[in-house]
Amino acid sequence: MDSFSFNKSETRATLGLAGIFSLRMLGLFMLLPVFSIYASAQYEDATPLLIGVAIGIYGLGQAVFQIPFGLISDRVGRKPLIYLGLFLFAVGGAVAALADTIYGVILGRAVQGSGAIAAVTMAFLADLTRDENRTKAMAVVGMSIGLSFMLAMILGPVFASWFGLPGIFWITSLLALSGFVICYFWIPSAGTLPCNAESLPVIAQIKEVIKDPQLQRLNVGVFILHLVLTASFVVLPPALMDYAGLEGADHWQLYLPVIGLSFFAMIPLILLAEKQRKIKPVFVSAIFIMCIGLLMLVFEHQSLKGIARALFVFFFAFNLLEALLPSLVSKVAPAGSKGTAMGIYSSGQFLGAFLGGVSGGALYGWIGPSAVFVVTACLVAIWLYLAQSMEAPKFLHNLMIELDESIVNHSFNGSHRGALQAILAIEGVEDAVVIGNQNVVHLKVNKDVLNAQQLEKFMLVKQ
Repeated sequence: MDSFSFNKSETRATLGLAGIFSLRMLGLFMLLPVFSIYASAQYEDATPLLIGVAIGIYGLGQAVFQIPFGLISDRVGRKPLIYLGLFLFAVGGAVAALADTIYGVILGRAVQGSGAIAAVTMAFLADLTRDENRTKAMAVVGMSIGLSFMLAMILGPVFASWFGLPGIFWITSLLALSGFVICYFWIPSAGTLPCNAESLPVIAQIKEVIKDPQLQRLNVGVFILHLVLTASFVVLPPALMDYAGLEGADHWQLYLPVIGLSFFAMIPLILLAEKQRKIKPVFVSAIFIMCIGLLMLVFEHQSLKGIARALFVFFFAFNLLEALLPSLVSKVAPAGSKGTAMGIYSSGQFLGAFLGGVSGGALYGWIGPSAVFVVTACLVAIWLYLAQSMEAPKFLHNLMIELDESIVNHSFNGSHRGALQAILAIEGVEDAVVIGNQNVVHLKVNKDVLNAQQLEKFMLVKQ
């Protein structure tokens, strides 16, 4: 089972879809460091609560439509859904740019959120790459999103000072239309494909996945993580102006070194988690560090140096957790259920962003910035308690094989269940399942001890 490099088609697909993802996320992320500052000055009816709703409402749309978009794309194809999602994103940006009130901005952001194409895009990437290259391709997309976040923290304050909030919204629409062009001219079509259970949700699996106690902890974790991030950015930009004396156009001077240094500082721990198989202790430590960062913001949000120190600790933990959580979901999800697990995970992530905006705005308006950091620190402490009781995940690999029907008919009297039991008995096979009526077996295997020759006896195509 050799590993291969990307071929030309896979390279085009990976770079193109990463480009669509990163352009769209760049437009979203640019609003985080500036919206709460400029909205309060531009819209007379903007209260902290309504500002929080405007920031978070995008996440509500994403949480609601993420799974339906993915399921519909199985029937009509990936590209039509990506076009629709990008179109809604562009229209929502235009509605927000033309709005005279905060309510108009909320409407525009809600329209943007209804274009929920994250799951569809990742499924399209799975369609266009071979099994052995899929993880690498998804890692490229993940890195592109991280780079978009860092770039947005720099560009957002600069563009807002030049063009104001309407300019930022117009830029998000232009970025969405650029994604439309990339999808049409650059990315090959894959037609309408059967559901890939490792990349998209399967309705029959949703109940089982929701009830899984290990996945529950991870879903609660990503919910809290993005609630904390969104709530914090309702408060941080005005705190930098009101307490630290840093004008909005200059906020990038803080974000660039703090986020950049925190990103590079967490890389050794990522290597420790994955290469040395210490993912649980690193994960739990990162949650603890995030709690410390939020407590530092409670006491140090009134000075520039204090905010810089606290933000370095916060983003060190955030970047680490953002990288580890999807890996943990992939490791914990039952065989053939990764797409369903990731769909529920993504919905929890976006729902957290929505409630973070609303609760952050409400707490900020009613009590003050300290209340936001205290409450979010308490939520992270609850997450820390839940994470400590999580089982350490096994380091297994996901694998799909197509069954050789002649073997099934000859050796097992046509019984797929009998063939599945024989596969489960192979050394190194930890879990195996057949989804629906497909002739495909989804496996989780320990490659260190896997008896590949025995497994290949069941394959239609030998690897």
